[in-house]
Amino acid sequence: MRVLIIEDEKPAVKNLIHLLQRYDSSIEVAEVLDSVAASVEWLSNPLNTADLVFMDIHLSDGLSFEIFNKTQLNLPVIFTTAYNEYAIQAFKVNSIDYLLKPLDYDDLFRSMEKLESLRENLSSASQRIKLEELNEALLHYRKTYKERFLVKLGERIKSVTSDKIVLFYAEGRNAFILTSKGNRYIIDYKLEELEELLNPATFYRISRSFIVNINHIQDVLVHSNSRLKIQFEQPFDREVVVSREKVPHFKNWFSGAGI
Repeated sequence: MRVLIIEDEKPAVKNLIHLLQRYDSSIEVAEVLDSVAASVEWLSNPLNTADLVFMDIHLSDGLSFEIFNKTQLNLPVIFTTAYNEYAIQAFKVNSIDYLLKPLDYDDLFRSMEKLESLRENLSSASQRIKLEELNEALLHYRKTYKERFLVKLGERIKSVTSDKIVLFYAEGRNAFILTSKGNRYIIDYKLEELEELLNPATFYRISRSFIVNINHIQDVLVHSNSRLKIQFEQPFDREVVVSREKVPHFKNWFSGAGI
């Protein structure tokens, strides 16, 4: 296996190479690059080949996400970083895993085993991973969903499990949850972020203002202009309506036909 390392910290490079050799002594480091510019140049050259990329996020000349905008990176990527706030963005590209520094062997071992498992489950007979196949496999393998949300009650902090949340809703610039007990709490997320964090089999964004939990829907009524109105077991003083363009997709989701 040929590995490309995109990392601007020499101690981190040395540690990563050591861990890779411990995992498999036959692994070959194709190149070590320390910037967005150098990475784009290397990846744009068809003579350069690799099977896997280890990529830091903060590089000497910017964030590594710029690489995806400037080149066709059709390789699986394992992100390595000291920052945890980029996880959602990382999984929007062809990422296998997101590891926090300092890396240890157990973390690397799990990531490499995940890659091998994906390879084995791909339908293609090719030895090289195809991006579209990788992304399809990742949907079933890597995704974990947020199951708890912290809310503040005065000077206290409470944890609310996602199964107790009837819906998420936006009000101005803030997002709130309505629980099965009728409590409402403000949360530190935007609905766009929640779409990435929630299990799509359970939660669906029906409009710009609402994400609903299928397990708390009591009734769906035909509304004006071919829209649908949702009623919950828990009373709610706002009208919750599926936007017209989302009605067909909502019906599939609600019937269990797919997401």
